Amino acid sequence: MPLTLAVRDRKRSPEPPVAISRAASAVAVAALVALPGCDGIHITFLDPQGPVAAQQRTHFLIILGMMAIIVLPVLVLTPWLAFRYRYGKHNAYKPDWNFSWKWEVLLWGTPAVIVVVLGVFLWRNTIALDPYKPLLTSGPPIRVQAIGYDWKWLFIYPDLGIATVDELAFPVGGQLALDLTSQTVMQAFFVPALGSQIYAMSGMVTHLHLAADAPGRFRGRNTQYNGMDFAQQRFEAVAMRADDFDAWVQKVREAGPLDSRARAILAAQNTAQEAAQNLGVTMPLRFGSVPPDMFVQTSQPVAAAKP
Repeated sequence: MPLTLAVRDRKRSPEPPVAISRAASAVAVAALVALPGCDGIHITFLDPQGPVAAQQRTHFLIILGMMAIIVLPVLVLTPWLAFRYRYGKHNAYKPDWNFSWKWEVLLWGTPAVIVVVLGVFLWRNTIALDPYKPLLTSGPPIRVQAIGYDWKWLFIYPDLGIATVDELAFPVGGQLALDLTSQTVMQAFFVPALGSQIYAMSGMVTHLHLAADAPGRFRGRNTQYNGMDFAQQRFEAVAMRADDFDAWVQKVREAGPLDSRARAILAAQNTAQEAAQNLGVTMPLRFGSVPPDMFVQTSQPVAAAKP
């Protein structure tokens, strides 16, 4: 028997029913949304780890529900109407029909009401989640000055006199009070699991307040394209218990200073890993002391140049 016939005669393994396959796909998608990344880092606001991200998820679900009022009737009624008036008994031919107040009000009024409600809802909650507004937390805020480079983030702790690259640590119970600027082009600072995105621009300072509900690790990144290694500009935000944070601070203070050589390497176009290699150290890249006016000098070159 030819090989082709033998292959054709083999019985195919039974395929799972379509409904089961779709259900399994839905469960898989839900699991991907609900769980953190493979390395244990939380990556999405759909799995919120702070008060800002939790409110954003609530707003997202409310908006989805309101939009479903428009989308679901269209998806359900379109095939039903086509079947009813093409194959059903209610297919009377009415060549003189051209207008119905009931349908006009329903088709135009419902979307108009939803747009107005969404506009008011988003306007009010956008103001409520103003990134410049401090959060209501039990602990004291941790001030951090963030400078965006190509292609890395420098985090300066002015009250502690230390700095890190692509490592943003803070204690649980307080809030991050971030001041942001860019040493190069415009960038966007975003930690999805904790909340709001905000832009960082050269010659300007923006502000952002974030907090975490429990210890954990959260993926952050620059979401504004800024060149060749844009995809590598990721960092890790780490919420720690107070004792762990104090121990982390002491460990960072053991690192070398952020001197002129280190500043020149950071200002070059390279990733954090490449900067660490150029400095002859291993990751994570940390500095035990920082010039007190570094952030001001970086954030105000345009203002300083004006007469």
